[in-house]
Amino acid sequence: MIDWVELAESLITSPWLYAVLAAVSFLDSFLPLIPSEAVVITAGVYAATGQTDIVLVIAATTLGAFLGDLVPYTVGRLVGERVLQRLPPGSKRRKAHDWFAGELEARGGFILVTTRFIPVGRYLATLSTGLVRYPLPKYVVFVALATSSWSAYTALTGYLGGVVFRDNTLLAIAVGIGVALLVTAATEAIRRLRVS
Repeated sequence: MIDWVELAESLITSPWLYAVLAAVSFLDSFLPLIPSEAVVITAGVYAATGQTDIVLVIAATTLGAFLGDLVPYTVGRLVGERVLQRLPPGSKRRKAHDWFAGELEARGGFILVTTRFIPVGRYLATLSTGLVRYPLPKYVVFVALATSSWSAYTALTGYLGGVVFRDNTLLAIAVGIGVALLVTAATEAIRRLRVS
């Protein structure tokens, strides 16, 4: 298995780093075990030392995440009709499907933006959005907002850690990942409070 953080660190001064950032962000959109946050935070830490370009880090991860979020949405659209046929009207699963479609209609933007910060949540939301045939133009707008804010937040978390802990790169990466985990947990808690 690829050690993405090690790969990114080995390419930190190479233009290939940005391709790795795009790839890891793309794959993480539908393969939740890919550690994109750690890789992006690492690149952000090195941007604070001038070894990477923070704007390119954000741009590469935004592009990768945006294209990656189209994959589960497309899969959901392709299998959505077959799934719906297997959900008899009045069944619990059909009610759940209809409820989620209604929630997306009411606050699709909020759902897509907040779940982008929750590793498995982003995959489930984008797949489900395709399953319920959420309109593609609205999906693209909200996913563009979600992926760009996620990329900026993640890279800048690393950058801030790199500025504060300039003399200790490992500590800067650890603090950046810790902050990212705390914000993700807070986002999930707020989302749960809003749903209940």
